[in-house]
Amino acid sequence: MITHILFDFFGTLVEYSDSRIGQGYELSHSIVLSSGVNIKYPEFLERWDAMFRKFDLAAEANQDEFSMDDVVNGFLSSVLDKDPTPELVKNFRDVYLQEWNKGVKTIEGVPELLRQLKGHYTLALVTNTHSGDFVRSHLHDMGIAEHFSAIVASVEHGKRKPHPSIFELALEATGGKSENALYVGDSFSTDYMGAKNVGMRCLLIDPHKKHDIPPEDRIAHILDLRHILLRNQ
Repeated sequence: MITHILFDFFGTLVEYSDSRIGQGYELSHSIVLSSGVNIKYPEFLERWDAMFRKFDLAAEANQDEFSMDDVVNGFLSSVLDKDPTPELVKNFRDVYLQEWNKGVKTIEGVPELLRQLKGHYTLALVTNTHSGDFVRSHLHDMGIAEHFSAIVASVEHGKRKPHPSIFELALEATGGKSENALYVGDSFSTDYMGAKNVGMRCLLIDPHKKHDIPPEDRIAHILDLRHILLRNQ
């Protein structure tokens, strides 16, 4: 019997663009220019993307999560040829996240779905992110933060999905057991396999059937949960 439902955030509860350069980052570029670095916009994007990719590859190898401050500090140090001030790091980080956020959109129907599920299940959020505050801000803006008994962000935990400890922490924090928990996410490697490896059932959002998984483990849309979980309530 399912008693706990754990959710991914990006791509599951919100639509988003995973591009680090496509949203338009003119304001972020202007901060670098104002710091005294004469760098053209295309080179700025290229070097930022390369630095982020360097951090990402390391994290994929050891599943140790990094923060936005980490990658911003690394990038600014490389273009300034010196250590940036904490104020510059904070300013660039906040403006960059504001611009990246243009690609994040609430999926219509999600707040009402979670409200309904909350009446029958314990809900938790388990997300890979470089800023826990960024995710919490979205949850509050969507009016759904109160529905989660626990919010586990990789940057605060230290490990990213699919590391088993991040799933186990969410279960421990909510008093759940893997055999009575369901994970819902959109990534085969981090969500589906991560949850399966700690003994949880997982529903993978896979509308185009890209992955070879049992049909009962696949849903086309997050709102399909209403029919699967609430039809017999």
